[in-house]
Amino acid sequence: MITSTIEGVEYVLSGTTTAGSLKIYSDYKFKLNFNGVDITSTSGPAINIQSHKRVFAVLTEGTVNKLTDSSSYPTSTEDQKGCFFSEGQLIFSGSGSLTVSGKYKHAVCSDDYILIRQGVQLTVAAAATDGIHTNEAILIEGGTVQVTSTDEGINCDEGAVVINDGTVTVTTKAASAKGIKGYGNVTINGGTINVTAKGGDSSEGIESKSVLTINDGTVEVTAYDDCINAASGIVITGGSVYCYSSNNDGIDSNGPLTISGGLIVSSGTTSPEEGIDCDQNTFKITGGTLVGFGGATSTPTSSASTQRSLIYGGSGTSNQYFSVVSSTGETVLVCKIPRTYSQMTLLFSSPSLTAGTSYTIYSGGTVSGGTDFHGLYTAGTYTAGTQLSTFTSSSMVTQVGNVSTGGGGQPGWR
Repeated sequence: MITSTIEGVEYVLSGTTTAGSLKIYSDYKFKLNFNGVDITSTSGPAINIQSHKRVFAVLTEGTVNKLTDSSSYPTSTEDQKGCFFSEGQLIFSGSGSLTVSGKYKHAVCSDDYILIRQGVQLTVAAAATDGIHTNEAILIEGGTVQVTSTDEGINCDEGAVVINDGTVTVTTKAASAKGIKGYGNVTINGGTINVTAKGGDSSEGIESKSVLTINDGTVEVTAYDDCINAASGIVITGGSVYCYSSNNDGIDSNGPLTISGGLIVSSGTTSPEEGIDCDQNTFKITGGTLVGFGGATSTPTSSASTQRSLIYGGSGTSNQYFSVVSSTGETVLVCKIPRTYSQMTLLFSSPSLTAGTSYTIYSGGTVSGGTDFHGLYTAGTYTAGTQLSTFTSSSMVTQVGNVSTGGGGQPGWR
């Protein structure tokens, strides 16, 4: 145990202990330099910071660092919520690696905020509850963050979660667990985010109890329940987004849903679940390319949208091509159906759908070349298969076939 009453202290951690821990009390902010340390505690947290000041956790370049706590903690009047616990802010920097295994509760926990900077390699190998847990905020500016947890992967109890860059991979294992969860806004401005939450009922990929915004980056989510869910609304302005739910909606907004850019592939399961669901709230599309598969779909709000959409209803076979080709021969959509639907409702929106143009819908055929984002092709050459239907884009939202629609405004009927 260390008690410090002076400023500007740096602690250098190195060496191995199989029955030790580090507890620090400090009146001032300080630096923890991880320089090749391996701490396994047999009684409580591996590192326990009982200070409300900032802690700068610096991972020395080229070093490998490990923390493991005990599976049971001694009774204490102090907070001790995880393997690496701090009452104050935790700021990670440097280009070394840190692996944390939380056997008792959380792996990495701050009662304030956690900031992860460029270059950091942070791995939560296991967590009995949350992988990374805070009260106030979680900000990821870059680096590589890999989390495997029983409960929430990355969880902020009160404030916001912001990811600006980096590679973030989260796997949760329990029913009801969320991959990334914020009680405030969740905002993704860049990076590569991959979330797997397939533990069972109510296990969701990314959840905000406020507004969820995706401005850029690549976001790929597979979940048992909703892949992306927000209580107050979802905004997507850019990036590449893929959602695959095995038992519910791909994207589920309990408030308004606004899409103004990006490349989006979202697959919900069979009826009544939806590829895109925003209840009876405003569903506004002004840009981007969107394909949603499900037993049903919310309908874009015609009065709010400026980009045209198609809703098609019919059957669908897993990995079969579905395409839309204009009367002038332009292929505006080629995608693979992600699973077999006895009744499929497909929502498609793209700047390539233009007013007054006639289109033909095909199934099957072949594709050569191009780029494939989870079954959605851009560029390449499409050879048509079997004609299913034709339509003219005379309304902001055109419906073809036997569709099942939910909320989101009044459709433009064909």
